[in-house]
Amino acid sequence: MKLLLIRHGETPGNVLGQLDTDHPGPGLTELGERQAEAMARALANERIGALYASTLIRTQITAAPLARLHTLDIEVLDGLHEIEAGSLEKLTDHEAHKRYMGTVISWAAGDLDRRMPAGPDGHAFFERFDAAIAQVVERAERQQHGTVAVVSHGAAIRTWAGLRADGADHEFAARHVLANTGIVALEGDVAAGWTLIHWDGSPVGGLALADPTAGDPTGRDVAAP
Repeated sequence: MKLLLIRHGETPGNVLGQLDTDHPGPGLTELGERQAEAMARALANERIGALYASTLIRTQITAAPLARLHTLDIEVLDGLHEIEAGSLEKLTDHEAHKRYMGTVISWAAGDLDRRMPAGPDGHAFFERFDAAIAQVVERAERQQHGTVAVVSHGAAIRTWAGLRADGADHEFAARHVLANTGIVALEGDVAAGWTLIHWDGSPVGGLALADPTAGDPTGRDVAAP
């Protein structure tokens, strides 16, 4: 099956450069809403059989245009939410960004014992994200869906794909940006494993929908200043 991991549209927290991971989280900016509409149009020809979003409302708002276009329900699934920032929550400074992204990229490298300050370790993240993806795959196999879309979050998608997908190790995940509504496409299943077939780091509606002024910490090149 094909698994489309889609990052949500731009939020006010992304613009401010906040580490914003609490529930229920913010909605989208006006640009974020346009990104969501453009993402749906870009995926109009995909034969998407099911659509999932995380428990944070920004993913559900992002998924709405795609749900309308394909006449699908949005299934909200626990486990797909962003990696919790712990004591770094709402911080906007470079050191906080570096510590957060350094931690999650270390998980993609296999160092699951490392812990987010006052937050989860890598074991906890992969346990809940793996379980959510397993549910997605089990339902897809039962209902014979060839392609499934999951709207999730920047750090969560990069970290999970960096460890779980052939062709996307931790160095790849660190270097490759994942802007709002960027898509990581994988092929495979839980038993056989996943292979990266496409990493579209820019907004799928085109660079005109990018916001180069946003401080967004979870979408940029981790090695960049």
